[in-house]
Amino acid sequence: MSYHYVENTAGKPIKMWADPSEVEPQALEQLKQSASLPFVFKHVAAMPDIHSGRGSTIGSVIATRKAICPCCVGVDIGCGMQAARLDIDPGLVLDNLPKLRASIERSIPVGDSSNRGLTPEVEGWMGWENWESTALGKIDKKGDYLSRAKHQLGSLGGGNHFVEVCVDKDGKTWIMLHSGSRGIGNSLATHHINHAKRLMEAYFINLPHEDLSYFTEAMPEFHAYMYDLLWAQQYAFANRAEMMRRCLKDISHHVGLAGAPVPTSFEVSCHHNYVSLEHHFGENVYVTRKGAVRARDGEMGIIPGSMGTKSYIVRGKGNVDSFHSCSHGAGRRMSRNAARAKFTVQDLIDQTSGVECRKDNAVVDEIPGAYKDIDKVMAAQTDLVEIVAELKQVLCVKG
Repeated sequence: MSYHYVENTAGKPIKMWADPSEVEPQALEQLKQSASLPFVFKHVAAMPDIHSGRGSTIGSVIATRKAICPCCVGVDIGCGMQAARLDIDPGLVLDNLPKLRASIERSIPVGDSSNRGLTPEVEGWMGWENWESTALGKIDKKGDYLSRAKHQLGSLGGGNHFVEVCVDKDGKTWIMLHSGSRGIGNSLATHHINHAKRLMEAYFINLPHEDLSYFTEAMPEFHAYMYDLLWAQQYAFANRAEMMRRCLKDISHHVGLAGAPVPTSFEVSCHHNYVSLEHHFGENVYVTRKGAVRARDGEMGIIPGSMGTKSYIVRGKGNVDSFHSCSHGAGRRMSRNAARAKFTVQDLIDQTSGVECRKDNAVVDEIPGAYKDIDKVMAAQTDLVEIVAELKQVLCVKG
């Protein structure tokens, strides 16, 4: 047993795969507040990369009976990872990384940018058929939300989202990316979070924090949220798949395959901000993972570090106490503002030595020093996952 058991007089206990003395007080308080909700099942599981977030802790796993708290999912619904091991000569991929980075940045809009045109793959995504049944689709008479969603499908976004080329210990090259449901996921989440807050006020329900407003299965709003949640999760999968398609096409041209398919020998994709109906401790419950990856026995996942460090492909061990979960990354050890105040562009250059990436003031807040030690994070969850491959970044695209 590697977790720490934290009593919570206001509600369910917390099983924490991190030393409580090293967890920021705000994050610990958020965990206790989440665990105090009346519908929380058994306990709250906290992963080793935990840090404070909006409403609930990033790195938390919350199982609930017949209710869901939208803020415990977060606004980037379906955010997650996708990776593929390339079955081609690594030397060809690694030749002229600045040129490959420029190619990827031309193919994939980053930051606030969107696609100027729509590819056939984006136009043909099946999810558009269900758009009008979403909460925003019902009011989107001019098609503004829909147009924005279409033009952002296949885009990266900013913050900690990235596209990377990595090399594993066997010398194999990988393409790995991290993104979610973009602006449309945020808009849908914000719509329902605000609706939940209004309901709590209307029903005079007292909460430890307004961001823990929730829907129960007895409410029509619960089912509307679930519909939109699942739609946004599918959008996020499609977004990563489209970016992966473009990356592989760029690599194909880079290595001289002239756009022909790039052979891959292993692929994995996983959410780490989402809800899933699962069976735990003899009951069917809603499992909300905010900054956590499902790690059922034998299930593959991805745990990235920060730009300039290491990332891992892992296989789950099906730990029941974690609700079959593991961390989603290294986790921040300081806020973005604190990182900007402490580190300089020169620090970023030093800490990303050997990585082809942006090295300017706009991404200083993503410096490796702003994140927890990925080796310690991995050491804290040996009962949750086993390492299948260790990857080192050599190219990183950020917004």
